Amino acid sequence: MLAYTVRRLLIAGVTLVLISFVVYGLIRAMPGDPAVLARMGMEEGQALPVNDERFQEMRAAYGLDKAWPRAYLLWLGDLARGHLGTSLHQHVPVTGIILEKAGPTLLLTVISLGLSYILSIPLGLYAARRAGRPDERALSAVLYMLYSIPSYVAAVYLLLVFSVNLDLLPLFGMRGPEHETLSAAGKAWDLFQHLILPVTCYTYGTLAYYARFIRANLAEVLRQDYIRAARAKGLGETAVLVRHAFRNALIPFVTLLGLTLPALLSGSVILEQIFSWPGMGREFFHAIATRDYPLIMGLTMVFSVLILVGTLLADLLYAVVDPRISYS
Repeated sequence: MLAYTVRRLLIAGVTLVLISFVVYGLIRAMPGDPAVLARMGMEEGQALPVNDERFQEMRAAYGLDKAWPRAYLLWLGDLARGHLGTSLHQHVPVTGIILEKAGPTLLLTVISLGLSYILSIPLGLYAARRAGRPDERALSAVLYMLYSIPSYVAAVYLLLVFSVNLDLLPLFGMRGPEHETLSAAGKAWDLFQHLILPVTCYTYGTLAYYARFIRANLAEVLRQDYIRAARAKGLGETAVLVRHAFRNALIPFVTLLGLTLPALLSGSVILEQIFSWPGMGREFFHAIATRDYPLIMGLTMVFSVLILVGTLLADLLYAVVDPRISYS
């Protein structure tokens, strides 16, 4: 296992370098040089005149006056020293921006993933227990419908209904304008109200997928010989389902824990933008819109590391929960 892990980490390192090389080349190929935009007075929608001397200093400071392969090597050297650079438009270290935006995204995604796991397991068990009956077919249809509806479409309709028409929930943001003047209980309630719609949109698709995943795995496990043997011994259907079938059906489900790791910090670019949620997904959207190259690269590296670590963790978890799996 140790040799396998070391080998995978080495491969992950090479993969990160290749990802960063391709992404750096793509963003430098995007139209709209950030220094040119600033010179034209377009930075963040404000008139910010930039003279020729300042313009050349700005280009030199961020490697914009060099060919992109050479600029990439300079950026890679800074990365090797643990420096992700400074934001072109916010003029603060990229690391600080990432740490600041990670909190709101973590709050949203941890709650969403927790609800998905807590609710999907009993729903999947119920669907397996009632397989083929009208209530199970109705539940499966609802889950399939939820999985089919894009989250950004649901977000718009939920905002129209609950925020615009009924005026029951906040329209956008993470906190209300009077949040700082509220008591501790008032702040918690204000945050809870702002969380309801984003968490709903984050959760329902994942919940539907996990519930259907558990249902499908249980259906396969229930056809195994040892399940027939357990029933022949006189065990009740609930005991067979929970104590025997579910434990084995849980093996592939556990590996999904590793694959959800990237979602913990990457967030959703579209949903965070719709709800004006101050997280990493929304920050990534703004970084692309303003051609903030260092911030784009910093966020891309964070997301890439999470994906690679999540994939490795999923493989290792699979070997942990299933002793038959061996990596050599």
